Amino acid sequence: MYQVLEQCKKGLIVSCQALEGEPLHSSFIMGRMAIAAKEGGAVGIRANSVSDIIEIKKQVSLPVIGIIKKVYGDQPVFITPTMQEIDALAKTGVEIIATDATNRIRPDGSDLQSFYQEVRRRYPHILLMADVSTVDEAIFADELGFDIVAPTLYGYTEETEGLKIDDHGYAVIKQIIKEVKNAKVIAEGNVLTPEIARSLLDMNVHAVVVGGAITRPQLITKRFVDALQKQ
Repeated sequence: MYQVLEQCKKGLIVSCQALEGEPLHSSFIMGRMAIAAKEGGAVGIRANSVSDIIEIKKQVSLPVIGIIKKVYGDQPVFITPTMQEIDALAKTGVEIIATDATNRIRPDGSDLQSFYQEVRRRYPHILLMADVSTVDEAIFADELGFDIVAPTLYGYTEETEGLKIDDHGYAVIKQIIKEVKNAKVIAEGNVLTPEIARSLLDMNVHAVVVGGAITRPQLITKRFVDALQKQ
């Protein structure tokens, strides 16, 4: 199990995701995207949905961080929010499952501690990744026993809304690296350039996840257009 973490050390994990309504929404396309990522030197893939993960695992042998994004009513927790999504991901053979590890109550009414304990009881062989939004959440996830911690949700919770991981000279991720004692810290969120990825790796994160800057051409195009239209 921990060979997967060693395989990802100091490398690039590419998030191959396209949601409904996006131009590349297709399991076939995400499978081809994963091949392209592997050919470019990626050490792992982060993917959303059972169908995308199954296709990606057919195409590449890289370890996969699996998630299922599912919204339950007006509940804010949507990244692998309940055991239903955990069970579905486990059946795909993913090496790592990522879940919302913020301090918010989950759609089924459980808190993070009870949810984590149930996941560990059912699937002790699968690595678990905590998507957090604050340093305190990262510390708590580490204390619970998560294998990986990442500030994936920094800027996407009520407490951190509108913030970006590069605000204040990466102070948040630097603090997470300092405070987390056992889990591997992976950088994820707003990694828009190779230079940013390199600077994060130099802070001694275990690996870097890049998504939209590689796999969402509509967002890449918009950044170019916005730059060209500046007066």
